[in-house]
Order: sequence, then C-alpha cells, then structure tokens
Amino acid sequence: MLETNTEHANCIHLAHSRSSDKVYEINRKGVWLARTVANENDLIVAATVGPTGKYLHPLGKAREGEVRNAYDEQIAALADGRPDVLLLKSFIELRELEIAVRAAKEVAPNLPIIAQKTFPEDGALLATDYARKIAERLIELGVTVIGTNGTVGPQRMLSIIKAFAVPGIPISAQPDIGIPTLIDGKAIYNATPDYVAASCRRLVEAGVSIIGACGGASPEHIRAIAEAVKGAKVGTIEASEIKVKSERIQVAINGEHFSGFKKKLGQKFLTSVELDIPRGLDMSSVFEGAQYLAKEGIDAVNISDGARARLRVSSIALSQMIQNKCGIEAITHLACRDRNMVGLQSELLGAEMTGVRNILAVTGDPAQIGDYPYATSVYDIDAIGLIRALSSMNTGCDLMGNPIAGGEFGTTHFLIGCGANPVADDMEREIDRLHQKIREGCEVIFTQPIFEMHVVERFVELIKPFRGNAKLMLGILPLRSVRHAEFLHYEVPGMEIPTWIHDRLAKQSSTEAQSEEGIAICTEFLRDAKRLIDGAYLMPPFKKYSMAVEILQRVG
Repeated sequence: MLETNTEHANCIHLAHSRSSDKVYEINRKGVWLARTVANENDLIVAATVGPTGKYLHPLGKAREGEVRNAYDEQIAALADGRPDVLLLKSFIELRELEIAVRAAKEVAPNLPIIAQKTFPEDGALLATDYARKIAERLIELGVTVIGTNGTVGPQRMLSIIKAFAVPGIPISAQPDIGIPTLIDGKAIYNATPDYVAASCRRLVEAGVSIIGACGGASPEHIRAIAEAVKGAKVGTIEASEIKVKSERIQVAINGEHFSGFKKKLGQKFLTSVELDIPRGLDMSSVFEGAQYLAKEGIDAVNISDGARARLRVSSIALSQMIQNKCGIEAITHLACRDRNMVGLQSELLGAEMTGVRNILAVTGDPAQIGDYPYATSVYDIDAIGLIRALSSMNTGCDLMGNPIAGGEFGTTHFLIGCGANPVADDMEREIDRLHQKIREGCEVIFTQPIFEMHVVERFVELIKPFRGNAKLMLGILPLRSVRHAEFLHYEVPGMEIPTWIHDRLAKQSSTEAQSEEGIAICTEFLRDAKRLIDGAYLMPPFKKYSMAVEILQRVG
C-alpha cells in the first residue's frame, strides 16, 4: 500500500502557505502521483487525510462546521483521483477524527476507511479502558480498519496495540521509528532499519495486519520491515479484561475533598477579598492581610495571576502558602497568557495535589502591556478552554480525554470560577462568552466592580436563561477619593465610575471624608443588591482591607 502525500492538504493547513485555493489540484495530483507508481508495482493507493492542525472550539478557534467543510472539500478531491482506500491518520482529538469519518462516509461512501488515532504511550493510561473505548467508538462509526500511528516507536507501539485492539476488525499500526533528537530544529532519528523491522514483526505477531512506519522512516526502514514480515502469520487479537477503578470517581461525587468555599457556595452569603500582591519575594504584607481577613470571618481571599502582565509570584504557590499559614482559603486566578496547554494542565495537577482547589479561569492581559512587552503571549486556549480543562479533570480526564491515572483519587476536585464584566463595551459578546463558560462547567461568576443597582438587575436578567446553578459573586470596589475614581474611570480598561458617584465624593471636604463616603456608597449598594446575588467579591484599594470588613459589617 502506498500513501499519498496529502496528509496536510486541507484548506486550513494550506492557508499557512497561502495555498488554500489549490486544495483540489494538490489532492487530485497527490493521488495521481501515487497511482503512476502503484500501477507499475501492483500496489494499493491510500489517499491520506490528516488533522487540520487546529484544536476544535472551545480548546481552539476551529468550529466543527469549518472543519467539516475542509474535510468535505479534501476528500472529494481525493476521491476524484480514484484511490483504493482512505487513510485517516495522525488524529489527536477523537472528535476531529469522527468529523473526518462522517465526511468520508458521505462524500466517498464506496471507499474503505482506515481510521488511525494517535495515542500517547503511558503505562498508567493504557491500564485503563480508554484506548479500548476509542476502538469501540471507531467501530461504531463503520470504518473498515482501526489503527494508530506516530508519537511512539515500534516497541512502545506494541503496548498501545495490546490496549487498543479488539477482535473482529483488522488493525493497522504505523509507529515512528523512535524518539528524535532535535538539532537546529531538525529531527534526527537513530533507530536502525534492522531494529525497526524486528519490532514491527512483533506487532504483526500481536495481531496487526497492516504494518508500516511513520516519523523518521526512510526507504531502507520500509524495505527492512517488508522483508521482516514476509511470510509472518498475523497473530490473533485477544482483548484482555481491563479493570477500571471506578470507585475513585465516586470520591469527587461525594464531595469529601471539595474546598470549604465550594461546599458553602449557595448555602450562605459568601465573602471574598482580593489581596494586593507586591513585586518580589517579600509576601509578609500578603500574609498579614490574609490573617486579618481570616480573623474577621472572610470566607476566602482572591490571588491574581500576573494581572496587567506584571511580574508577580506564582498564584498557585502563593495560594498554597496562604492556606497553610493563614487559616483562610484562596480563590486562585489562573491566566492562559503565560502557559501552553500542557503547562496549564500541569499547573492544575500541582494545584490539586497541594490543596489549591478554587480556580478562577482568566484569559489574561496580553504581554505587550506589561513588564516584558516583547515576551510571547501563549493563549493556546482562553478562559473558556481552561474551564473545559478544569471540568474534564474533575471527571478524571485531561483535555484530550486521556484519563488522569494514578494519584490518591484519580480525579481533581476544583471549584470552577470565571470572570464577567456587566458593563462591557460589547455586551452581546460578553454574554455569549459567559454562556459558553457556564456550558463548559463554570460554577461561580466573579464580576468586575460595579456600582449601580440597575446594572446588577440588567445583568441578572441577561444571564437568567442559561445561568442554571452557577452562583454570582458581585464585584465591589470601595472608592478612596475623587482622584481614585478618576484614575479608574479614565485609565483602567473595563472600569466605569458613574458621574453621580464622582460628584458625591467631590462634595466631601477631605480625603478622609471621601474615603468614608466611598464606604457608605458601597454599603448602600451591596445592601440593595444582596437579594440578587450569592456573595460579595471586594477589591479594597491600597491594602485597605479594613474598608472591606467595615462594608460587610455595616451590611450585616
């Protein structure tokens, strides 16, 4: 069987080289090139289709309709070249592979389909029924052959095949020839043809009936594999029993390891105060503030994650220290700006292990506005994608659906929070994104600071159709002075200080009187709003935590 060179020839991938208008030409000629050789050597031509290279929403920006159209277009072009089979390979997301299979079924219903899902090699993961369920799902979709390719060498591929293969359907395998070393951006492989060939023979003996190689394979490797498997008998697939420890999932359902804040949410009026995080390593003022707030009965403190793209201590590390030292829980902000998809999930696993379980997912301000304007803003995912990651981990899986195996519990126990701006310039977009956040699993909404009842009432009404069980923490920011109000209104994005508040502060004769008036304004506002919300999220200025406590005491 000879593959076409069309794995990345969909319009989404080709857009990188400004060739998306040549999808038909590239794919049809790809089949023609393979056919000219295949006819001379009595070979089967496999028209190859790979992933788009973009994560599907909400992990990425690719929409299902866009991806489906790309596969419809590519597969139609390939089919016009008259291949013998379609080879769908290198798919990481099962959802994207399903879209490609459905496209193939409709666009080229007479072509057999080989569907290959790429798996990470992970002994703990493969001890679960994850791979087996993927195989069963592909069989349900009606493909001709199921298989896997890439990411691991032929020896590691053997363990994947044993976890993946099921009786009654042919199995294909195309391992990489090994793990490459990157030198100046070029992948260098060291595996010899003889080693790869011997390993591939063992795959055939384990039940693989279509064998080949992927990353790093040269003609010499393929020739050696062909010689090694010549005359080999394909082994019989025997699906061994996999015992899944489902009782670990039950721990999360019982809520034994939930945070205190999560347990109290919806049961009482909760209070949270944002701490002012200084630069550097001296966190004594933070600990003093947290201890004071704990003594005053505040339920949690909010810890920002490099707000305004300024260099600050890790929010997760600081949250753990506060919880251990100060006797109060933290609401830990986690920004998508600084870490890729792997790094974010690693942080979450670390947070779970250290007892930091109240996470507020934020997209994060771009690096260009902060301390290091030439730094890279990652944004693999945004707050919506991060909420999906949190939800997935709470059910025992990572973003790709791989089980979080091992550990004491096998699943995380996060309270999932998000931010919202009830006075956003584009409220339609703000409400749409909030809807997506709640749909992905957000449990509590922390609003930006607002000052007027009609804004609260309008916001509550706007989110009513999709709010469900999500709770609402109202952002309260006591104003210290007229200058403070003017700074926020004119220099801080997303902040809007009503004119009447500015005027009311300006009537006071001194800074002390203005500060007292700011407390009075917030007290009146929170007292009115309390009936519509589940808690208050206070952001006192300049470490004036006593202002937050005084407001709450006055409201009662």
